[in-house]
Amino acid sequence: MRGPLVGTKRLVGATLKHDGRKLAPWILIVTALSVSSILIYDFIFPNLQDRQTLAAAVGGNPAMGLIFGPAHDLTTADGFNAWRSLALGGFLTAIGMTFAVTRNSRLQEDSGQAELLASGVLGRYSRLTTAMIVGLIGSFAVGFIAALGTWLSRGDFETSFLLGATFTATGFMFTGVAAVTSQLASDARSANSMAIGTLGVLFVARGFLYSMKAPTWTYWIVPLGWMTETKPAFTNNWWPLLPALGLTLVLLGVAFALQRGRDFGFGAIAPKPGPEHGTIRTPFRLAVRLNRSTLIAWTIGFVALGFVFGFFATSVPDLLGGDSAVQNILAAGATTPAELISAFTVTIMSLAGIVASISGVQIVLKMRTDELDDRVEPIIVAGGSRVKYYLSNVAVALIGPAVSMLVAGLIIGIIAHSAGIGVSFGDVFAQAVLTIVATWAVIGISVLVVGARPRLTIAGWAGVLLSFVLTVLGPSFKLPNWALAVSPFWHVPKVAAASQDWVGFIVVALVACVLIGAGTRAFTRRDLTR
Repeated sequence: MRGPLVGTKRLVGATLKHDGRKLAPWILIVTALSVSSILIYDFIFPNLQDRQTLAAAVGGNPAMGLIFGPAHDLTTADGFNAWRSLALGGFLTAIGMTFAVTRNSRLQEDSGQAELLASGVLGRYSRLTTAMIVGLIGSFAVGFIAALGTWLSRGDFETSFLLGATFTATGFMFTGVAAVTSQLASDARSANSMAIGTLGVLFVARGFLYSMKAPTWTYWIVPLGWMTETKPAFTNNWWPLLPALGLTLVLLGVAFALQRGRDFGFGAIAPKPGPEHGTIRTPFRLAVRLNRSTLIAWTIGFVALGFVFGFFATSVPDLLGGDSAVQNILAAGATTPAELISAFTVTIMSLAGIVASISGVQIVLKMRTDELDDRVEPIIVAGGSRVKYYLSNVAVALIGPAVSMLVAGLIIGIIAHSAGIGVSFGDVFAQAVLTIVATWAVIGISVLVVGARPRLTIAGWAGVLLSFVLTVLGPSFKLPNWALAVSPFWHVPKVAAASQDWVGFIVVALVACVLIGAGTRAFTRRDLTR
């Protein structure tokens, strides 16, 4: 049997058997996100007053809309779940499917596995087709299991399955995006970065348009906006899923076309050759050089994020003025506009810090990848010691996010101060500086993991995930202060407040130092590639 897809069926079966378990965490996380919203709603918000208070809190902090999208109805469990899970569940599904597609296509070429597979009876498009099928099956599994679990947890049948369908449709679209970037990029890491970068831009754009109450037609510019327009538990529109399916087919077709025109092991976008003679003589300069493109990309991203958040901050007074629930609270004297704007500033800085920590964790985990590829030992031999190598890379992982936060704080501060909304440049910039310490604490967890238990690299993301859950989701769950205090961002002093508590902040700084020190010491004492 001959043809471009020969061997696909058997390869799909083998891939699902060996790689399917890596899809399970994404299925469980998204399902837990949706099911938990239904199960806890009546316990946390037992009466109408509590639910109205929630609506006022959401309306009083537009940064929440930037993450979760519009809250159409928070007086029902299904409405609460739709607000809390639609955007975030789709985002997580997209990440999981991006990694699945890249892992089963581009990464196989980088590792040499693809060449081994190609030596058998395998068609030219079989591997890419297999990666696509795995992504599509994974997306369907996320949506169906989440929908079934939500319905069995006493969620409305149509709302539950429409919400699950948005997860599936988002996964479909980013299966296509990852298939395209896997053909464009020169390696798997670059392919993942391109796909996740696209997701980040679309996610922020969607949140920004809805939070700014932009004209309705602008929502259709962003594919993720199509999912929001399904409006589960409100109007239950199924038809916005159709454009997502159409876009998926287009992207998959583009991926096949790109694969036809590129060489095996190379991307359509070829990397530039290096210099004829090396000039780097220290581990730190090498670490900067190897991560230069990542650092530049994240810095540019934070410039854009600074303008988005800055412009967003200038519109907060108008957004608050149009929310009736917020106006009732202001009229009762429970808070002031200045306090709400200050709370918004703290929230967006915490979000920026969590996002910035991702780049640091990426750089730290890259050391483990280089170690497994036998690239670290020659560097250590040439550089003099393990401590120099490890601390050089850790320094880059800490400096990069710090620069990103300073850039964002500078831009947001200038824009917010010039708008005259009651926030000074000094307060905004100082808030950004203090948030850097919490970001370093999150990165410190990955430093400890790579140094002490490198086989558990997935645990390196624990700090990012925990900080996001507690900082963003914790308040909506009414978690007690002791639980919220686990997040280092909870301890960042509020600069604009009348008084600040510096004890927790100092503890976070000390914890960051201990994590980095312990990780470095552990790295010097263990065998490489162990």
